[in-house]
Formats: sequence, C-alpha cells, structure tokens
Amino acid sequence: MLSKSEIKDIRALSQKKFREERRLFVVEGDKLVAEALASDFEVVRVLRQEEIGQEAMARISMLSTPSPSLALVRMPGPEAVEVDTSGLTIALDSLRDPGNVGTIIRLADWFGIRNVIASNDTVDIYNPKVVQATMGAIFRVKFSYCDLPSVLSGLSCPVYGTYLEGDNIYDSELSRSGVIIMGSESNGISGRVGKCVTRKITIPPFSSGRTVCESLNVAAAAAVICSEFRRR
Repeated sequence: MLSKSEIKDIRALSQKKFREERRLFVVEGDKLVAEALASDFEVVRVLRQEEIGQEAMARISMLSTPSPSLALVRMPGPEAVEVDTSGLTIALDSLRDPGNVGTIIRLADWFGIRNVIASNDTVDIYNPKVVQATMGAIFRVKFSYCDLPSVLSGLSCPVYGTYLEGDNIYDSELSRSGVIIMGSESNGISGRVGKCVTRKITIPPFSSGRTVCESLNVAAAAAVICSEFRRR
C-alpha cells in the first residue's frame, strides 16, 4: 500500500517546481512504462494497479482515466545543445500547449529527426501531458532548451521559418539538412528568432476561393512540413 505522504509526493510531480527539485517525472500506461524500462533513462519505481489497488492508482494518476501502471523516471542531466547540420532539426519557438509539443516530438521520432531544440519559454517537456502525447518518443528524441537566436545564428545549414507569407512549400527547393522553426499559433515566430531565418516557407490552403481558417494547428503543420521534407 502507498502511504499518504507517498501519494502526496507523486501527485506533486504534476508541478514543474517539484519535478525539478526531485529530478523526477511521471510516465503512465503500460506502453509508456515499457518504453521507459527499455530506454537508457533510469526508472526509479514502477507502480501497478494490481499491486497498490484501484483507489491508490486513481489518487496518484494524472489522467482522467487512471491507467494500469505508472512509473517514476529520473530526468537526465543537462546536455550540450546540438543541431544536426547534416540532417534535420526541429526548433520550437515559445510553444506553450503540452499536447502540441508532445505530438511534435512524436512526429520527429516518426520522421527520423533525432534533435528537437526549444526556446526556454516553451512548455516543460516533462509536463505529464507532454509525456503522454509523445507516446514514448521522449525516450528516443534528444530535446534541449536554449536561447534560440544564439544557437541559430551563424549556422552553416539553412534555417527554415514557417510564415503565412512564406514560399509555397510544394514549389520550394528543400534541402536534406537544416533547421525547421515552428512558432506559436498565437504569435508566430518571434522577432529575434525570425532574424535567424534564411528561408520562409508556408503550407498553402487549397480552398478554391472560399473562406477557410486562418492557419493550421502547429502540430498538424509540423506533420505536413516534415512529410514534405522527407518526400524529397
């Protein structure tokens, strides 16, 4: 059985300050727990509903419907920020929605993009909603926070920025290497980061003259862009 203090400590990991203090984050679900155990991450503890009971699992779960298993995983130590100049890197500029960030990490894994970098004000990768949305990709894709302008300035590879006024991605020449910047849906790419962009691209609407939504969801746009880069 779990004690009240243990339940309190696990629940506290829903907050960033406690995750950072204890260097732990939560993984839920049989698939994600198995992914964690198979990875290089240190799994500190695995809790299963069959062992602790349904009520205890419901109290420590951060999901609306508790899963059969939950693991406490150690955060890796800080690593040097890397940009793969021989391949593709995704850069996230001030993305705040956990589901979008987690989905983009999952997309990076699917399309064989090993590095994702992000501005320091992008949502915490160890937020439980981000972790769930990655579907295990968090254990395979290298993710780093940094001052984006400092990292992007002076790169030898192309830096692609997603803009509504950019060049049609389907008509543009795309390289096999480079950085793809995804900006927030509300503000787009920030001014400082935008100064590092060498190529502006956009996904055009196919609306036949009728009114459509202003833009795509950032994760949906990332999927289209990654697919087009890989198709070439």
